[in-house]
Amino acid sequence: MLTKIDHIGIAVRSIEASIALYRDAFGLEFLGEEEVAAQGVRVAFFKIGESMIELLEPLNETGPIARFLAKNGEGVHHIAAGCEDIEAGRARMTEHQIRLLSDEPLDGAHGKLISFMHPSDTGRVLFELTQRAEPEEG
Repeated sequence: MLTKIDHIGIAVRSIEASIALYRDAFGLEFLGEEEVAAQGVRVAFFKIGESMIELLEPLNETGPIARFLAKNGEGVHHIAAGCEDIEAGRARMTEHQIRLLSDEPLDGAHGKLISFMHPSDTGRVLFELTQRAEPEEG
C-alpha cells in the first residue's frame, strides 16, 4: 500500500534562511519553492535519494505551521508516505481506527493529493499520505 517515504516535512521560520543548510552545506539538489495557499504555507523541496525534504514556512501567524512553530520551534513536522491510491489508503487507516484530519484528500504541493492522520493515533507522529499527480493528458 505505501510505496516509499515521499518526504519529511520540516517547519522553519524562513525558507530563505534555511536554504544554505540544505543546498550548500548538505549538498542536496534544490527543486524549487511553491506557495500552497490552501494549506497556509510556502514550501521548498530538496531531493535526497528517491525522497525529498520539504521545508514549510507559514504564510501567516494563524495557520497550522505557525502554531507548530510557536509551540515547538523549528523541526520535524511530519513524515509523508507515498501511495498509489490515496482513497484506498484513507480507507485502510479508517479500518484500523486511525482518524484522518480531513473529510477528503486535499490539494498539496506539486499537484499531489494529500491526507494527514491524527498523531494521537500514530504514536504522536504526524503522518501524511501522498498520491502523485496524475499525468496530464494531451
